Amino acid sequence: MFAGTLTRNVETAAAQYTGMIHSTRFDIAIQLETRPKMSARSPDFDVTAVNKSGRKVRIGTAWNETGNTSGNPYISMQIDVGLGPFRVNAVQTKEARAAQSGEFEIIPLVSNGLMKSGSISGELTAMDADNAFTGYIANMMFDLEFMLIENSYKSEETHPDYRIEVSSPRGTPIRVGSAWMAKSSRTGNDYLSLLINTPDGDLRVNAVQNEEQRGGQTFSIIPFIDSGEQPQDAGAGLSLVA
Repeated sequence: MFAGTLTRNVETAAAQYTGMIHSTRFDIAIQLETRPKMSARSPDFDVTAVNKSGRKVRIGTAWNETGNTSGNPYISMQIDVGLGPFRVNAVQTKEARAAQSGEFEIIPLVSNGLMKSGSISGELTAMDADNAFTGYIANMMFDLEFMLIENSYKSEETHPDYRIEVSSPRGTPIRVGSAWMAKSSRTGNDYLSLLINTPDGDLRVNAVQNEEQRGGQTFSIIPFIDSGEQPQDAGAGLSLVA
């Protein structure tokens, strides 16, 4: 079970809402930050928090909603702090609505469906030399900084274009995954598909550019959604060429 509070901030604040969410295993401060909408059903907010390394990470998304029967506004959130996804709603009491207060109560949402986790944040930046990228991927339980190094052993189309490396405490490069250049069959935009071995297991993500990033050197890392566009051998493991 989960509980919490959410407060609407003044319009000049960086985050539209701030709050706390609680369970028997954690107490986490959260923020809801406005994000660009790609469609009518795209999330209205990113839900962010600060992990143990002090980095702000996205732990979920949120939507402005209106009750079908009551007509009252509320906020629906999908959140994962590394323990599995869960859904909660932020609602107002009758008294809070009457007082036009910005105070909401966070309550669990009972759902019959299962959802995939979206509790990761990350960025990838193209370097000026060596056809390489530097980036990070993080959630509330791990925080990895890594590099994409061109795979000089690539000899077949399905082999990865890059190896993903992190550094040991002594600076030794350690391969933790593979990456492929790809092109969306739907939009025609280029993106990178990554397979990374994290402390929580293998993780598949895509590095894409939104409208503001397109043409630049920065990519946003987002959860992988199987749309049939994944390179053929993207799940073949972490061997040298596949």
